[in-house]
Amino acid sequence: MSAIDTESRGRGNAKVMNRFDITKRLVAKLKREEAVVGGIGNTNFDLWAAERRPQNFYMLGSMGLAAPIALGVALAQPQRRVIALEGDGSIMMQLGCLATIAHLKPRNLAIVIMDNAAYQITGSQPTATAHGADIVAIARGSGLDKSLWADDEAHFERLVDRCLAEDGPWLIATRIDAQPAVAQTERDPAKIRDRFMRGLGTRE
Repeated sequence: MSAIDTESRGRGNAKVMNRFDITKRLVAKLKREEAVVGGIGNTNFDLWAAERRPQNFYMLGSMGLAAPIALGVALAQPQRRVIALEGDGSIMMQLGCLATIAHLKPRNLAIVIMDNAAYQITGSQPTATAHGADIVAIARGSGLDKSLWADDEAHFERLVDRCLAEDGPWLIATRIDAQPAVAQTERDPAKIRDRFMRGLGTRE
């Protein structure tokens, strides 16, 4: 068994954490203009509240496309670390992207999954993870060997440090509580797009 396999106790033993807290912990570690793509709903609401970086992209609609969009950015700018923030319900809608990412092997890409086992903003209907689906097991089965559950906040921070310093692709899954987002992203798609393009240096 490799070192990567022994670093997580698995979903059943992972602490239930707060999404905004771990989002702030993640953003605090971004020192090199890393790109972050926030999936729809509370995932990007908390990213917006944590810090409004020009390298953040806040999705409006297009459920499940945070990882594919982040993949495109990672391939276009291989010198830049890219992180996708996604919910469990959204990633379950686009599982094919995990196999595609495993096949393309972008070394600069990481995916962080926020798993609360519910479609929270549409009424908290249970997702597949509420009935036993394990996102890390699915990711590993898709070929993403560097996929782990974060045991707690300290373990999450260590995993983020590794994915910012070591080759990926990485997938970090977190169990989160049902606390609502603390703010809502501005709903101006053109402004979000233009600010992100300037943040990546593709538009002056």
